[in-house]
Amino acid sequence: MDQSPVHEISEAECLKLLAAFEFGRIAFRVGDVLEVFPVNYHAEGRSITFRTAPGTKLAGVLLADDVVFEIDHIGVREAWSVIGHGTARHLESSDEIAAAERLPIHPLIPTVKREYVRIDLARVSGRRFHRQPEPDASAEAAVDSSD
Repeated sequence: MDQSPVHEISEAECLKLLAAFEFGRIAFRVGDVLEVFPVNYHAEGRSITFRTAPGTKLAGVLLADDVVFEIDHIGVREAWSVIGHGTARHLESSDEIAAAERLPIHPLIPTVKREYVRIDLARVSGRRFHRQPEPDASAEAAVDSSD
């Protein structure tokens, strides 16, 4: 059995984890500014849908060439992280908006959010970390950088 504390998560399992949860973070760069925002979302297949209000998050995510979406979990015995890269688009057609309104997206705070954004994921990856006691640093050989 592989004793490594870090294991890659298959793309299929990454997509299942995305679909099983509802809170994550989006990150994007606009010019020289890197932004990270928490979002409540709904995942289906390779699509992430979230609601927002007009403002920095909406404008920035739509201007960005690449959007990163991340979820993670830290438990007693293991932790994991799933990251997806893709592009975002504003849902504008009445059919898309009506479908998005039926999704179970539950905001953490009671604010009006009428704008819907969909991130189409081009790439998804994940890693699982088996939590173990930290190794004894004194047992590790020191590296001599003068060699």
